[in-house]
This record gives sequence, C-alpha cells and structure tokens, in this order.
Amino acid sequence: MEIERKDVPAKDKWDLTSLFESDDAWEKSLKEIDVLTHEMAQYKGQLANSPQTLLAVLKACEAVDKKMEAVANYAGLLCTADETDAASQDKEGRAQMAYTKYAAETSFFNPELLAIPDEKINAWLELPEFDDYRIFLKKQLRLKMHTLSEKEERIMSLQSESAATAHKTFTMLTDADFQFGTVTVDGTEKTLTQSTWSVFMDSHARSVRKEAYKKFYAVFETYENTLASLYAGSVHQDVFSSRARGYNSCLECALFYDNVAPSVYHNLIDTIHANFPSLHKYYALRKKALHLDELRHYDVYAPLVKNVNTRTSYDEAVAICREALSPLGSDYTDTLCAGLTGGWVDKYENKGKRSGAFSSGVYTGNPYILLNYKEDVIRDVFTMAHEGGHSMHTYYSVRNNPYMQYNYTIFAAEVASTFNEALVFEYLLQRADSDDIKAYLLAMRAGDILATLFRQTMFAEYELKTHELVENGTPLSAKVLRGIYRTLLEQYFGPEMIFEQNSDMEGLRIPHFYNAFYVYKYATGISASIALARRVLSGGAQERENYFTFLKSGGALFPIDALKVAGVDMSTPEPVQAACDEFARLVHELEQLLKI
Repeated sequence: MEIERKDVPAKDKWDLTSLFESDDAWEKSLKEIDVLTHEMAQYKGQLANSPQTLLAVLKACEAVDKKMEAVANYAGLLCTADETDAASQDKEGRAQMAYTKYAAETSFFNPELLAIPDEKINAWLELPEFDDYRIFLKKQLRLKMHTLSEKEERIMSLQSESAATAHKTFTMLTDADFQFGTVTVDGTEKTLTQSTWSVFMDSHARSVRKEAYKKFYAVFETYENTLASLYAGSVHQDVFSSRARGYNSCLECALFYDNVAPSVYHNLIDTIHANFPSLHKYYALRKKALHLDELRHYDVYAPLVKNVNTRTSYDEAVAICREALSPLGSDYTDTLCAGLTGGWVDKYENKGKRSGAFSSGVYTGNPYILLNYKEDVIRDVFTMAHEGGHSMHTYYSVRNNPYMQYNYTIFAAEVASTFNEALVFEYLLQRADSDDIKAYLLAMRAGDILATLFRQTMFAEYELKTHELVENGTPLSAKVLRGIYRTLLEQYFGPEMIFEQNSDMEGLRIPHFYNAFYVYKYATGISASIALARRVLSGGAQERENYFTFLKSGGALFPIDALKVAGVDMSTPEPVQAACDEFARLVHELEQLLKI
C-alpha cells in the first residue's frame, strides 16, 4: 500500500530550502519576476543603441531568468512529488503563467539582437565586459535565420502554455487518473502502478508478469483514441513550430540548437539496424534461458538467473556508488554521496508521485533527484548512479561557468549519467563471488544497454516516422500509430518474439515522445559513455582530467565538440558500433556462463 505524501519522513524527502526557505519566500520571488520582467521590457527598441545598453539588457535578462528558473523548479518539484496536490498544481500553473508573460513581454530581445549589423555586434562581443555573455550571444546569433519578427515571436511566446496541453494532459491521465488494479503475488493483491510495473515485469513468476502486462495495457487500450489524439496533437505542434521558423523538417529543427547534423541521427538508426543479428541472438538466448516454448513480450525483463539475492538498501546503494565511482576521485564521490543522503533526493514512492526518476538542477539551488527506489530492484542502484551523474554534471557546470552558459544540452547530459552506470557495473562484476552472480550482472548490463541503445533507437525511429507522416500530409490515427509501432516491434525483437494483440499500445504510453527527438540522445549518450568509461578505467590522470573538462564545460561548447575534448567523436558511426560490439560481447559471455 502506497503511503500518503504527508506521511513520508523528512529524511526520505528532498530538502528544497536551497531554492526557497518557505512557500512565502517562493510567493515573494514569483511577484518579483513580474517587476523584473517589466524592468527588462523598458529596454525595448534600445538594444542597438550602444554596447552598454546591450550589457544592461543582458544583466536584466539574467536576473529575471535566474529567478524564473528557481521559481519554476520549486513548483515543479513539489508537483511531481504529489501530482494530486491542488496547492502544488496551483504553484506550477502560476509559474507557467509567469513564464508565458515574461516570454511574451521580452520577445523583442532576439529580433532586436539579430537586427544589429554583424560588424557592430561582432565588435561589441570582443569587449571584456561581455565575457560572461559572449558564448550565449554567439549561440543566439546562430539562430538568426530561424528567428521571426518581434510580433511573430510574441505570438509564439503567447501560445507556449497552450502548446504544452497535450503533454500535460497525457501526464495527468496516465499518472494520476489511470487505475490499473492489482496483481496477485503469492496470494496477496498488490497495487499495479506506473512505478510498480517494472517490479512485476522483473518477477520470476510468469503468471505475475502476464497478469500485470495484460491489465496494464488493457487500460491504455481502453483510451487508445484519446492517447492517439494527444500524441498527434503534440506532433502537429512540432510541425507548426518547425515550419513557422523555416526549418526543412522537425528533425532539423530539433537538432539545430545543439549543432548536431541530421546524419548523426540517421547513422544511429542505420548502425543499429546493421546490428540486429546480435540483438535477435539475445532474445533467442533469453528464450532458452527461461526454458520457454514461446517468448512473449512480458518475458523480456524477467531475470535470467534465479536465486540471487539482489536486495540492496538505499544506504548500501550509496556506498556502492561511492566505491564504484572512486576512479573519479574523492571530491566527486564525497559531494555526490553527501547529496544522496543529505537532502538532494526524494527517495521512495508515495501516492500521487510521478513515476520514474530524474535529476533537476538549477544555478541557485541543489541538483535535486527524484527516485522511486525499491530495495528488491537492483536496477534502482544503477538509476541512483545514473541520476547522480546528471546532478554532478550540473554541480561542476554551475561552479565553472557564468549563468548564461552553464546549461549543458541533453545530448551531453546522457553521457554523464550512463558513464556512472558503466563504472557501477564494472565494480560489481569484479566483486562477483560466483558464476551465478556474474551471470546475473552480465544479464542485467546487457539488458540495460539494450534498453538504452537499441530500444531508445527504436523509439527514435518511431518519432522520425510519425513526424515524417504528418510533414507529408498523412493524419495520425490510433490505427496508423499502432501499425507503425507494431512493425518496429517485429523488426527489433526478431523472429523469436510473439506479441499480444495490444503490445503496440506501448507506442502510446511513452512520455518522452511529447518532447520530440529527445530519446535518441540516450542511445548516443551510452555509446559515448561506454567509450569514455573504458578510457578512464584503463587510462591515467590525463584521461580523467579530460572527462572532468567535459563535465565542467557546461554550455561553453556544443555537445559534439565537448565530447571530442573528452576523447570520443560522435559525428562518426564508430562509437555506436563499438557500443553494439560491447553488447555482443556481453551476450557471448552470458551464453558461456549459462551453458546454453
């Protein structure tokens, strides 16, 4: 039985006082945003007057943006801790309204900035007063060809809140309103939720997996037309934005800001397709290891090695992270572990809490982490390390960059997180004291790489296909979306898998699809992190320093360039192929240990 949010002990909740000491302090800052927005708006029409005026505008922008970041983060964290809490929903809604007003009233900034003649703005950028803003300004100037007029930018800003409706409705529907019932486990009825779903899918008992799977997807299928309409609305919003700004496609629009070529996206998909044989071999191995006549979709997460004690307390998981990440030095591990035990983390599930896990950092507060930690799910140890990687990336970025260039991209972020997972795996594997434990870890690591590299690429390919259909004039119905997704399921899982009639509903339950062309970064991230983990573990002080240079770079470099500094070139297919080779090696070692 899930506990109410009010009954969660303080030691198990995040301490948000690094953002605001109280709700009253938050309310005060929310009001100040309106004042600061008004102050910045007074500079309308003056950006080109002089470098001093531009600098004053930038400082005003920084002040309101920094406060807006903290206000929105505080409200968002409260809401995700209990999405049924009306007061938190109210805060989040008012923060969003404040942002919409701020964006609308300051929409003059980019058009005016980009209207400054190149010769003039480039000369200003060389002045030392612009040191803290130079990189930010150069990135904004790069957007010149896709920035609209002042009036058009104001319209785009005014519709930003309504543009988020599809995603917000999907979240409320699936996390708060959906009721999945219970699953019978050893004669006891246990609640099926978005969070407990993974526990049931990891069960040794096939009857538990089957019951959970069928009840879970039955609920989603009941609402297939609503879910399809919500996702189609999100895709149409993406198409509108990309066309309004003059991009050739939604993909180009999504990749442009990070300066990632579309070829990187296509190389990823092509390389994964070329490695389907090793993926299909894994599923054939899974079928044999589980002694199944037929492999079903609810069998893909079942443990391949039984009778291994995987219960790990939260404090034990923190200790594992400390030792596993020790190659990065004591400054890294001491800081991370102090955060994991000292207020950065909301640890366990409660009623209304958002499922999954995330790290949410800002410039003026701690890099907070949401977990739904479960002692009997060993993958949650890896999740802790994963989100800890994000938070430490933020920690170093904040301390080595001015505000306007500290925010790194998701493309880079997914490297820091999966890098930590790689080190935790190597640490646990080296200390495995039996073939069963070693096989268990190999199976888990292969499964995690599969989920991050192969599965996220499948998701990325789905996003590409759905957006291309709309761009070419084909409407997205439930039938069309399910058809696309079923074809991809069959391609990626191969001939051994037998799907249920509603297995393709998976394509309508993935929340990341509402942030288009995001998931591919998981796949590129783990490809880069596998290569960098090998460099750090087998190298010396220079390799570690190169990695920290990457962590500290924040938004100072585009992600492809930042990763080159660390030692990997993601503009080529080689890192993705190397990750596929690593997966194939793990599958081979697992096959040898299982003797099948």
